[in-house]
Amino acid sequence: MDYTKEYTRWCENATDDADVTEELKNMDAVKIEDAFYRNLTFGTGGLRGVIGAGTNRMNVYTVAKASQGLADYVNKHFENGSIAISYDSRIKSDLFSKVAAGVFAANGIKSYIYSELMPTPCLSFAVRKLGCSAGIMVTASHNPAKYNGYKVYGADGCQITTEAAKEILAEIEKLDIFADVKQCNFDKALSDGMISYIDESVTTDFIEEVKAQSVLFGESVDKNVAIVYSPLNGTGLKPVLRTLNESGYTNVTVVKEQEMPDGNFPTCPYPNPEIKEAMSLGMEYAKKCSADLLLATDPDCDRVGIAVKDKNGEYVLLSGNETGILLFDYICSQRVKHNKMPEEPVMIKTIVTMDMAKLIADNYGVRTIDVLTGFKFIGEQVGELEKIGKESSYIFGFEESYGYLSGGYVRDKDAVDGAFLICEMFSYYATQGISLLEKLSEIFDKYGYCLNTLHSYEFEGSAGFAKMQEIMKTFRKGVKSFAEKNVLQTLDYSTGLDGLPKSDVIKYLLEDNCSVVVRPSGTEPKLKTYISVTAANKAEAEVIEQKIVDELSEYFA
Repeated sequence: MDYTKEYTRWCENATDDADVTEELKNMDAVKIEDAFYRNLTFGTGGLRGVIGAGTNRMNVYTVAKASQGLADYVNKHFENGSIAISYDSRIKSDLFSKVAAGVFAANGIKSYIYSELMPTPCLSFAVRKLGCSAGIMVTASHNPAKYNGYKVYGADGCQITTEAAKEILAEIEKLDIFADVKQCNFDKALSDGMISYIDESVTTDFIEEVKAQSVLFGESVDKNVAIVYSPLNGTGLKPVLRTLNESGYTNVTVVKEQEMPDGNFPTCPYPNPEIKEAMSLGMEYAKKCSADLLLATDPDCDRVGIAVKDKNGEYVLLSGNETGILLFDYICSQRVKHNKMPEEPVMIKTIVTMDMAKLIADNYGVRTIDVLTGFKFIGEQVGELEKIGKESSYIFGFEESYGYLSGGYVRDKDAVDGAFLICEMFSYYATQGISLLEKLSEIFDKYGYCLNTLHSYEFEGSAGFAKMQEIMKTFRKGVKSFAEKNVLQTLDYSTGLDGLPKSDVIKYLLEDNCSVVVRPSGTEPKLKTYISVTAANKAEAEVIEQKIVDELSEYFA
């Protein structure tokens, strides 16, 4: 694509959005290249990019083109197709969702859209509840404010498969962004019945499903624990508070500055509960309130992070792996205690998630299924269990990036469910005088200490994209050791190992039960490394981990 010609074409045709028109007028040569050197990538994660003018940006034109491609796909595969739509608090999320609905209506596809912003798991739930052919969630998850995105879901409530993504992409690539996109005014389509708002009863049904995930089984616990909650200016406020309040957790203080939806995220520029900066204001609140537990959900409320008070009164952030193994052990122990473990129970995790989870699973007689990175692969496996009548065998799924799900009512990670179960688990142990840190220490004592960390390296623009590809080629040439621990085996998932789909991921299995995983992000201009270190104690593990980080950094220089 000649990006200068495309820029000129946009200047002539992109006249419907004042923000886009104004930005086009003020672009210099560098900005033009970055905005037009390629089309925004569409894959299993849908679209994700910086909001702005250009083919490599999220705007009403790229959203409409993607929607036209999805509409063509749906019309090829479904009679009387329908699509569910939800959106988060990000800049232009509501606009993009309405543009998409208008495109679907113009193509004869009925849309069901939430009347207000709703979490990603609510979109997955609505697709299945309403019997839709597909779904879209307008969100960029936990990215900075300048990003937005467009996730596509299949009729099973999972994010689309690699095959479906390829077919939708082929439909998108046939289209001229200005000449081939059918559009209909949102309000007109609403009055004509081609767009309908999703009834409140669907949300109520979702909340009831979340509450049904309790594993107390009638046990009484002290639910008056002091909780601080932050929705990080996203979608979690109403569903999380409603679930907790209806379940008896009423001593909840909300972080005021992060309470209301705000796509600028003024107090947490990187609204990701994985990082301390996003949690810092919540920890200040927790100290002021002498709270027992801090919860924070990301903008589309599919990830949840927590902090708990230690013996010195300081608040300690738990990693996604640590929270995951705590939840898994709690669910298993409660099910065994109350004789509620299903026949042939199953736990599903990603290949970059803490391997200790399998040891816990083995201890409780639970089968472990490992899948590629991305919760859609966990959702797919739940669907496979459903096909053979064994959906109830699934008791938990999680990934290291703070995503959890304990039931098959949705097919994506659910921070409403995660927040609810974390509060229940915390209350259960608190009633016995046990802190989560003490319980975590007990688990490590039983199964051995394991440190898992994630490090990301950014590569912006066209030059950065090319550099990421070269770095992956370098890793594929072979690595002999990390931190003086020999590489025992290299697993290159680009060839489709262990029956899994092909994926640009490399995992190095090291001596002493350590490992390193390298992969490009599917949604951001980043390379991610996942380090797992097994050692006698935390201090020893941290020394080894730092050596690995230092050696990895040389590859990214």
